[in-house]
Amino acid sequence: MANIKKIQQAMLSAGLPALWLYDELDRLYASEFLTSDGSVLILRDKAYFITDSRYIEAAKEKVRDAEVILCTTENREADILRKLLSENGITELGTQDGSLCYSEYLRMQESLGVNFVPAQNITKSLRETKDRFEVESIISAQRIAEKALDIVLGKLAPGMTEKEVAAELEYQMTRNGAEGLAFETICVSGTNTSRPHGVPTFNKLKTGEFITMDFGCKVNSYCSDMTRTVALGSVTDEMRRVYDTVLEAQNAGEKAARAGVIGRDMDKAARDVIEKAGYGEYFGHGLGHSVGLYIHEGPNASPKENRPLPAGAVVTNEPGIYMPGKFGVRIEDMLYIREDGAENLTKAPKNLIIL
Repeated sequence: MANIKKIQQAMLSAGLPALWLYDELDRLYASEFLTSDGSVLILRDKAYFITDSRYIEAAKEKVRDAEVILCTTENREADILRKLLSENGITELGTQDGSLCYSEYLRMQESLGVNFVPAQNITKSLRETKDRFEVESIISAQRIAEKALDIVLGKLAPGMTEKEVAAELEYQMTRNGAEGLAFETICVSGTNTSRPHGVPTFNKLKTGEFITMDFGCKVNSYCSDMTRTVALGSVTDEMRRVYDTVLEAQNAGEKAARAGVIGRDMDKAARDVIEKAGYGEYFGHGLGHSVGLYIHEGPNASPKENRPLPAGAVVTNEPGIYMPGKFGVRIEDMLYIREDGAENLTKAPKNLIIL
């Protein structure tokens, strides 16, 4: 996964002599080693990984394509960066302006004595397209999440609370190999399902109501993301109609997904189905977002996305209908974008499950 050489090629194309990676997950993307603190300095022909005593031994074993340097209280990270920049004649430094707070940006620019050039998009753009290692990591995380769902579906019963269901999902993902959660698990039931990002409560599951679960985990620091809506006991005609509409919209979104399609056009394919069914006002969010080291990456499948989806992106497909005071339905899969269409990475069933 180490991508320093790939980053150097992008720097050359951008006319950038040096790049300072401050963001934790971009440091991982570059070096294949995760730390809670430190820096990666990349020049056109060399790179440096700066870390402290907590990580130095492991870093020397695992970091590739970069010289590992120890920072201490006497030889601070900023001191090392300033020395390296001076030795290599660097006067302009690409920085992650979107990751640094304004005060830190100003402080480090003064400390390093160089001009900062906004360069957040160097790694952001590279991360939009996943290689096979990245895709396989996402798939592995997804299979763990699906196994957890299968177990939890066998446990759902009236009287359980939303918090208990969320906790069970998280436990089963961890038990089956997850490194950690991709994001805070969502489990809502009954009227709470009308809230797209509702927070699990002590509300008890009841017969005749929907349960929406949105969850994911990490493998090799890469995220999975899925949503399933199921019912307990029975559903009304309206509940079934809304569910079938969301599923039809999702199928339309998947059919429209391919390399080169504009993000808003993929969104429109699904949104048109929901609007035609008379529920347009109840679908307020975009159809999907890219997934990778971060749970939300670009490009998106949304009404505001003017960029085409690149081959190799992993994009969620998650239409929903949310009727305040009544109920909501969301179904979410992850799609691997190809030149000739999209591969659905999610294998969990999405027919209406009534437990």
